[in-house]
Amino acid sequence: MKLSVIEKVGFGAGDMAVNIIIVAMQLILAWFYTDIYGLHASDVGILFVVVRSIDAIIDPLMGIYTDKVNTRWGRYRPYLLWFAIPFGFAIYLMFITPDVDYTLKLAWAYFTYILMTVIYTAITIPYISLIGVITDDPQERLSANGYRFVMTKIAAFLVTIVVPMMAVWLGQGSKAHGYQISMGIMGLLGALLFIFCFLTTRERSRPEIPTMRPAEQFKLLLRNDQWLLLGVVIMLLMCGYVIRGSVAAYYAKYYLHGGDALISPFLTAGVVASILAMISTTWITRHYDKIKLFRYTQLITFALSLGMYFVVGQNNLWLAFIFYFLINYFCDMQMPIFWSSIAEAVDYGENKTGKRVSGLAFGGILFFQKFGMGIAGGVLGFLLNHFGYQPDAQQTASSLTGIALMMTLIPAVFHLIIGLIMKRYLINNHYYADLKIALAKRG
Repeated sequence: MKLSVIEKVGFGAGDMAVNIIIVAMQLILAWFYTDIYGLHASDVGILFVVVRSIDAIIDPLMGIYTDKVNTRWGRYRPYLLWFAIPFGFAIYLMFITPDVDYTLKLAWAYFTYILMTVIYTAITIPYISLIGVITDDPQERLSANGYRFVMTKIAAFLVTIVVPMMAVWLGQGSKAHGYQISMGIMGLLGALLFIFCFLTTRERSRPEIPTMRPAEQFKLLLRNDQWLLLGVVIMLLMCGYVIRGSVAAYYAKYYLHGGDALISPFLTAGVVASILAMISTTWITRHYDKIKLFRYTQLITFALSLGMYFVVGQNNLWLAFIFYFLINYFCDMQMPIFWSSIAEAVDYGENKTGKRVSGLAFGGILFFQKFGMGIAGGVLGFLLNHFGYQPDAQQTASSLTGIALMMTLIPAVFHLIIGLIMKRYLINNHYYADLKIALAKRG
């Protein structure tokens, strides 16, 4: 089924909304919590582990629930409407910085972060499941994901460029007040984008999902080796991506001696690279095997990360920008491929076991994603504390070395492992074409 441009844009609008908060969590939240909100780095690390572990557990439960509920609007689209406004309001609450003692500030951070992640799960699980029912054409799924990920990077532009500018303008000397208002505006935009996604997309395929107990669904998923592989891959991707993305602000401010003014341009270089990566992937996969592209770009990311550590010094500003740009470009080429592959892994599991597990499969992928983010957040906080990081102060040689390691060598290990693991992933376009024929014969 061919999708219209407006439907692809509408589908992408949903992920643009998602990425307003996900980019904020990956790129600026750690820095916001330490340098603006005033939390200790070790407390931030524990906060990330605890909240994202809770979030990871909720994801599969939401996936099971979406499989059980069907409406006249479809199985997944209604949640985009129901949770759009709560989603936007939760973003606003998350960036409020109450003037209370440290214990209450920490408690508020836990409350608002948990609230945000619960609502995020309630709207994101149905959203990412949507790609499996708006079309069954793998090339159209890749194309739709191409639109989707370009729009995610527009969200990243807003968070890394517009938000800091608005924070200065609206904060009138108060960073805390400025970020509260700016992210509140982003929350409103996110709510409107989800409503637009609801209005412009359609669920054309409504596969019958047999009624099964959660335990039976889990057993079936564990037999789906390709789905399990994708789960491990997204966990490792998040470990590498979040550690590098979260420390990028510290790298620009302290390691490159750029201060707060360099944070936005440096993060923006990565965003521009990611947008070009999305566009490139959509074109390249028309002519080249998508799984090989996935593998090789991760290995290139590994090599570039090693190069950045050994080549870029504290005074090599332009070289740092070039390496950061290239790392983000090659690393993010996998995104459209990965997220379109989940629906294909669901079909693979149906062909292998004779039963379809959809909602839990998508929810389970988010479990692996959040688990990886939790690990990365804990590692980030632990290492910042271990290397002696002090917020908004002159950093020691030890803390600068730690920041450089978290920017380069530590994420590099994860990308190397991903490149090796993806050699075992089977479902390229040719394999999936045969798989669809096999499913049609069964049906």
